[in-house]
Amino acid sequence: MEILKVGANSKPKAVAGALAAVIEKSGAVEMHSVGAGAVNQATKAIAIARGFVAPKGIDLITIIAFTTVEISGQEKTAIKFIIRPSA
Repeated sequence: MEILKVGANSKPKAVAGALAAVIEKSGAVEMHSVGAGAVNQATKAIAIARGFVAPKGIDLITIIAFTTVEISGQEKTAIKFIIRPSA
C-alpha cells in the first residue's frame, strides 16, 4: 500500500488529488501525519478527496490508528489514516 506523508504545511487540495489518484490506481492508500497541524491537513484532504471521487461512484472510508515513524533518526508517534473505497 502506498504511503503519503502529510505535514502541517501540506496543501489539502494537492494531497487530496494525490490521494484520489492512488485510490483510483491501487484501491487503497495510507497517510501518515505527525502533530496536530499535520493531522488537520490530512483530515481536510480526505474530505476534499471524497468530493473528487464521488462523481465516479466511489465512497471513501477511513480507518485511523497510531503508528511510529522515524524522522531524523528519532522515532515519533504518528496518526495513520488508511483510506479505501467502501464495499
